[in-house]
Amino acid sequence: MQTTFENLTVERDGPIATVTFNRPEKANALNYDHLAEIEVAALTFREDADTRVVIFTGAGTHFSSGADLTDTGAASAVPFVLRRRRSRIGERAISALYDMDQITIAAWNGAAMGGGACIATALDFRIGADDCFMQYPEVDIGVNLMWKSLPLITHLVGPARAKRLVAGGDRVHAATLLDWGVLDQLVPRADLASTAHELAEFYVNKSPIACQMIKRSINAIVSSLDQSIMHMDVDQNILSSRTEDRSEAIAAYRGKRKPIFTGN
Repeated sequence: MQTTFENLTVERDGPIATVTFNRPEKANALNYDHLAEIEVAALTFREDADTRVVIFTGAGTHFSSGADLTDTGAASAVPFVLRRRRSRIGERAISALYDMDQITIAAWNGAAMGGGACIATALDFRIGADDCFMQYPEVDIGVNLMWKSLPLITHLVGPARAKRLVAGGDRVHAATLLDWGVLDQLVPRADLASTAHELAEFYVNKSPIACQMIKRSINAIVSSLDQSIMHMDVDQNILSSRTEDRSEAIAAYRGKRKPIFTGN
């Protein structure tokens, strides 16, 4: 299985591994190739008996600014049946992260927007730097949240706050994220890496078999209905991306004005 990557790095320090999203010039935006590498990297740990904890972080200023809107990988000139499959690369990456046996920790620096927020919520724990923030901007560009990630944020913050974040597109900063339970710990930016490593060392010293079984059982308890409910979010996205409101949202964004939505 692939062990070298173009859009991320994987470093191992004994039983602790660190995966760093490595497109800092794009604020670690997620294009098709980057998401495919995240999926592969997560699956690589399936056959790794030595690594017990995996830390995920972003190179540069931000954890991840979300989907790379300049990427045409899923919308290129391919048959629609294949385009629909390629559009599922995000949910595949999120599923691979969520299903990892190892304990996973987000060392969350700066922005986690859209798909970046999906990644952060798919992990077991989130250590936030004091400059971190979350936003799901999809609603403001006329589309729904994909990647089977709506349940993930709802499990963390409850339905009303999830609606504020996803239907309202609210930007929420570090202190509020801690208050809402999205963050497990909030630290100065300079202490982010060391604090994430301290938490990793704590779980390294737990019985790996018991710890990993408990993790997977808890995930199964809270997400047992997620797959049956969220199986159509890619198709919903394809539908919403073809509406007049979607075109208006893009035009308004480019024209630096407020969109006028009609429901068409």
